[in-house]
Amino acid sequence: MPFIIGTAGHIDHGKTSLVKALTGEDTDRLKEEKERGISIELGFAHLDLPDGTRAGVIDVPGHERFIRTMVAGSHGVDLVLFTVAADDGVMPQTIEHLEILHLLGVRRGIFVLTKIDLATPAQAAAVASDIERLAAGTSLEGAPVVPCSFVTGEGRDRLLGAIADSLTHIDRRPPAGYFRLPVDRAFVLRGHGLVVTGTALQGEVRVGDRLRCLPGDELFRVRSVQVHGEPVDRATWGQRVAINLAGQERPAIERGHVLCDERLTMTSDRFDARVEVRPTANAPVRSHQRVRVHIGTAERFGKVMVLGRQDIAPGQSAFCQVAIGEPLLTLRGDRFIVRDETAQRTLGGGILLNPWPDVHRRGDPALEGRLQALRTEDPGALAERFLDERPEFATGAAPLYHFLNLRLEDALEHAGRRAAIRVVSLEDQLFTTERKWAVLKAALVDGLRNFHGAHPLEAGGDIEALREKLPIPASSRAFRAFVAQLAAERAVMREGNLLRLPEHRVALRSDEQEAADRIRDLLARSPLAPPDLRQIAAETGLDRSRLTQLMRVLERERLVVRAGGDLYFLRESVDGVTRRLREQFSEADEITPAMFRDCFNTTRKYAIPLLEYLDREGVTVRIGDTRRLRQWQKSPAASGRSSSG
Repeated sequence: MPFIIGTAGHIDHGKTSLVKALTGEDTDRLKEEKERGISIELGFAHLDLPDGTRAGVIDVPGHERFIRTMVAGSHGVDLVLFTVAADDGVMPQTIEHLEILHLLGVRRGIFVLTKIDLATPAQAAAVASDIERLAAGTSLEGAPVVPCSFVTGEGRDRLLGAIADSLTHIDRRPPAGYFRLPVDRAFVLRGHGLVVTGTALQGEVRVGDRLRCLPGDELFRVRSVQVHGEPVDRATWGQRVAINLAGQERPAIERGHVLCDERLTMTSDRFDARVEVRPTANAPVRSHQRVRVHIGTAERFGKVMVLGRQDIAPGQSAFCQVAIGEPLLTLRGDRFIVRDETAQRTLGGGILLNPWPDVHRRGDPALEGRLQALRTEDPGALAERFLDERPEFATGAAPLYHFLNLRLEDALEHAGRRAAIRVVSLEDQLFTTERKWAVLKAALVDGLRNFHGAHPLEAGGDIEALREKLPIPASSRAFRAFVAQLAAERAVMREGNLLRLPEHRVALRSDEQEAADRIRDLLARSPLAPPDLRQIAAETGLDRSRLTQLMRVLERERLVVRAGGDLYFLRESVDGVTRRLREQFSEADEITPAMFRDCFNTTRKYAIPLLEYLDREGVTVRIGDTRRLRQWQKSPAASGRSSSG
């Protein structure tokens, strides 16, 4: 299993000297670091232990001005070597570094009591006691204290043994989800191009893979990969990785960006979280307080909205919504640090619960329970909660695996095992919950019942019109898949773009049947020059709405044909036109509107709509201003009678 060892501690307490004593590498590489004798940037090395274990080492600066760099280097650390100088004791950054490590969830550490050659045994013992008191109540409580001197070499072997022992007790499963690497360095190497380094949080990367950079959404191809300065075919979670990228000529990649699998696409500028304010904070965190948020290697200005209360007192925790000024790739389970707006002190930190929440309503009584439910580690329960709280009816697979921070196949497996999760469309990978399904089904059935009551002569309601009135938004694709399942269980019936309840039948009352018969008589008086709807309304005394409904009934029963606009013909009249055209014209003959008009002794007012209807029905084909009969395939029975005759 790969390991990352980090350093922590106040400035000039020997972090860089410690790394050099253990690895032989000087991690201060900048000219300014050499001249000033302090670490300014992150330093990197690797440690080979006697049992063959190789661990990456990250050396962080200890000066208060470089806390942002220290936080950037401390994510993904498995074991921290926390230095405290025996001649100096606990100092401000000793306390702040310890708070940060606690908030980042670092649970394995060794306190290295450095410079014991400059302190008396009594001084060293007093500082060791101070360390133990300081660590109480933090994630590093009970961590061993190992005295060392880099001048005399005292304690080095004991420290190596403690490191080896600590690493053997680290038992963590490979993190689920796709590859993510928060960028801590990006530079152009002559002859190679862009190189990006960082600690891989999860997944693996191989030569030839395509990676996405977020924010920015640029895609790159992996040219080569190095771990501990050595070329490898693949690198995995928990390793310090250098990646040579091919892609944009002038890519804008910098610390705070994330290189990730191309299947990760969603960023966030607000998230829900459980925030802990440390006892060392000298004031409460107030709701809507402006802060600096450190997540991964990024630092962003933001605002903390405390939910359900006005503030969080030191030593307390609460649910919060955190808004940040620039979108980031943040996923469930990520840890973050909150510092004051002036970057003078660490206030607290937390664990991200939902990367894409809505803005919460003030005083929502159910909010606390919903957020508490997000703290479960059951992926199936989380998937159900996520799908149920999404504003849309059906959610695709991509938001689901993003939220769960799982690979697609794992997310689908957990969703498939959850009884309360329902598949809307397997082909499109759309999912919902049984609750949403029941709500939408009841709304659709009620909507159809109301529609049939208001429009008894309509065969059904338009599918899109019904969709737009639903209480839960549903995409057209999701709604049609939903309707298909309801139709399969005969809860509704679909005929083309119309939906109806199974029991609905169009039945004309006696007065309506009389009106329908009257309409047919009017159309039959002059079959190829019939009255339009205005004229029919005047003749029958029907209002326009009622007349339109009756015409639709006659059209559905194939008694009339709508040629266009308000013009209707009897079906039998149009069938007679079709037969006569085929009798008088061959498929090679051109038929002009004038020829059609004269053939049927009608006017252009009726001839053009009829021709356009015949075009739509495939009887004729328009070529410029003329028509030809479309090739007509006789039925086998008709062909047989013709040949035998």
